[in-house]
Parts: sequence; structure tokens; C-alpha cells
Amino acid sequence: MKPGSTVRALRSQRVLYGNEIRPGVIIIQGGKIQEILTDSDPGLGAPYEVLDVGERLVMPGIVDCHVHVNEPGRTTWEGFWTATRAAAAGGVTTIVDMPLNSIPPTTTVRNFLTKVQAARGQCFVDTAFWGGVVPGNQSEIRPLIQAGVLGFKCFLIHSGVEEFPHVTDSDLHTAMTQLQGTDSVLLFHAETEVEQQVAEQEDPCEYSSFLKSRPDTMELEAIQTVTQLCLQYQVRCHIVHLSSAQALETIHAARQAGAPLTVETTHHYLTLSAEHIPPGATQFKCCPPIRAQANQDRLWSALKAGQIDMVVSDHSPCTAELKRVDTGNFTQAWGGISSLQFGLSLFWTTASQKGFSVPEMVKILCQKPAELCHLDRQKGFLLPGHDADLVVWDPDMEFEVTEACVHHKNKLSPYLGFRLRGQVFATIVRGKIVYKKGAFTPHPFGQILLSNKAQTLEA
Repeated sequence: MKPGSTVRALRSQRVLYGNEIRPGVIIIQGGKIQEILTDSDPGLGAPYEVLDVGERLVMPGIVDCHVHVNEPGRTTWEGFWTATRAAAAGGVTTIVDMPLNSIPPTTTVRNFLTKVQAARGQCFVDTAFWGGVVPGNQSEIRPLIQAGVLGFKCFLIHSGVEEFPHVTDSDLHTAMTQLQGTDSVLLFHAETEVEQQVAEQEDPCEYSSFLKSRPDTMELEAIQTVTQLCLQYQVRCHIVHLSSAQALETIHAARQAGAPLTVETTHHYLTLSAEHIPPGATQFKCCPPIRAQANQDRLWSALKAGQIDMVVSDHSPCTAELKRVDTGNFTQAWGGISSLQFGLSLFWTTASQKGFSVPEMVKILCQKPAELCHLDRQKGFLLPGHDADLVVWDPDMEFEVTEACVHHKNKLSPYLGFRLRGQVFATIVRGKIVYKKGAFTPHPFGQILLSNKAQTLEA
């Protein structure tokens, strides 16, 4: 079957069925999983053309709920066409787009409709949207929920773009009041400004200089604020891209006290470490920063223990010029890492060595992100009645990340040259093959997903 084809039955010797991997056939009807037959050869009737993928592993498509698509307004950085193609190549079947760095940002209903219009006809995978909380837009919060955003994001520090200002304490209390009773969620970029002394002679081309400028205390103080708000208002709160393991104790204490709080970390914090970042290698810059190896080890332990709920890409691309690759100046470079296409392989390369099972990975990459977004009734699980969103991949196959295989608009990446384990063979969205063996469907058929009873729009 070619990309663009509709799959009605898929057979594999390795289908993730609950917490087991065994031979099975997935029957698909109307874009939904109708039945999962555990017999490897159930004698399907003539109506079915069976796609047999042999020994390749079949599991739910990944839900990446932290993606900066940047369209409209900054499509030289990325865009729906390239972002969702890259997602499909990496086994991601659903993305949730952040409210910045597009122009306009998703902070009003009018701006949201502008973004939806920009996405139409360009999405290779299903796409949903976060709204934004900024100073002065409190009257837009509930209308944005009705319009279909899955929740909201705010910054406690400068966001990096002028059109998405960070909130004050007063803004936060107002927003939390608006969100009470909605079952929506507020996502926090949890860093705040702290007083610090930085040596005047620090070399801006040394990564250590940048790391010193974003110490752990910036996250610790911000997360303390988040936990207090979460406990006070009992509104669902979510900490995005946790980098500092020092904050885990505060998060655990808040949850024990009854805070409806979740937390994510990213592939770059679990894969990269400060000790291995060369001078001038600005492709490694992100905010919060990549910290030391010992910190990374603690993040992995917390993930294994369930203290961190999910892992996402925080795909935040830009042009090579904005990365200051010519000067190698970390102070001036844009902070963001592109990894949407490689999340599955990045995670599995290390997780498989640390004793994580495939079911554990699916919980972290698929199920928990879907639950955060209230998409878990249709996404993230291999169950009858759910969307037939599947990734077919070989967990044992290795490949090298080269520019030629990168489908993001801008190819600059800290992962170039990395040898990763786990290669995607095919990605299926609602029963249709969107990607297979390096080829894509010629016509994108991803849907736009809205909140409230899982409404969808043809994209």
C-alpha cells in the first residue's frame, strides 16, 4: 500500500495489546479501530486487504503536545506543512501547537481563527491548539475555550517575542479565576527572574556562560509560585519543559497536598548534557537550559518513578541566522531546539538501555499527553473506538541523523551525526497511510481538533 491509501486491516507479529506485545490484526472502519484480533491469522474475509508489516512493532501514534509551528507570521522558521510532515516521519500522529511564536499569537478568538485558517489544507497529522494567557486578555479566556483551544499557556519570564508578554501575579490570579470550573488547564513556562551576579568577563561563546545566566533557582522559584496557585484555585496546572531536577521535591509535595498538577520534560534534557556542548555550538541553546549529566540522570529516575508524567519535543525551530551560527554567541542566539521528527528514536535510544518497556514508553509519549489535552477518548491508546492512529516501527534498527533525512524546514540540529535506535517504517492517521519508507501522502488529510466533545474540522 502506498502513502495516501486507506488501511482496513493491519497485521503484525508485534502489536501492543494492553501491556503485552503479541501477534495481532487491527481491523479499521471509518478511521476508527473496530477490533483487535489476537490471532495472527484469523482468516479474514474477502472484503479486507491486509497490510502485513511482519515483525515490525505497531503501537499508538505519538501525541506531541508541545510544538511551535510558528505559522502564520514566522513561516521562515517552520510552518504547518513542514512541521506536520516531519511529525509524520517520526511516528507522531497528533500535535498541539503553542500560542507563540506565530503572528498573531493565539490570545484572542479572532487570532485563533486566523491560525486555524492558516492551518487548513496543510496538516499531514491531526492538529490542535493551545491558547495563550497574557496581560489584559482575561475576557478572551472563556470564549477561547468555547472556540476550541485545549487549554492555555503563560510565561513567568520574557517569552523571547514582544507580542507574547509574560504575566504578573495579578494576571495569574485573574486567569485562574476565569479557569475555575472549566476543567481547562494552564501551562506554565516556569522560570522567573532572580537576582544573580554574573562575572563581567564571561565568554559568550562558552556554553557555561549561558548556563550560569539561567540557574536552577529560576525554575525553583517559578515552580513554587505555580504550586501555590494550583493548590489555592484547584485549577489544572501543567509545568512545561522541566529541566531542573531540583524542583521535583516541590512538585511531589504539591501533588501530595492535592494539587492537580502535571509536569513534562523534553527529549533534549534527557539526551544532551552541558558537559558535552562545544564552544560556539548555539544549536544546543534552549530555555530553560540543558544542564549537567547528573541532573539528567535524576530526570530519568523521576520519569521511571512516575514523578514526571510525559516527554515532549518542545519543537522550537528558527533560521540559522537567528541561531547565530556565524558568531557562536550563546547570549544573542535564539533559544530553541528542533526535534519533532526524532522524538520516538531519541527517547527509545536511551530508554531501552535504562530498562523502560514499550508499554511504559507509550504511556509517556502517547497516553499521558492525550490525557493532558482531553484527547484520550480518541487519541493515544490502541483500543476499539479510538482513532486508528498507528506508528509502525523497528525498535532495533539504527540510523544516523543527517541533513538529508530531516524534514523540518530548517535543518540545524544538535542531533546531526547522532546514531539513534528505533526507525519509523510507517505512520497511519485515522486509518490512512500518511508516511511510509521515506514517502508521504501527496495530499495532507490531517484534521483540526477542537476541545468540547472532541469536535473536528477538516484541515
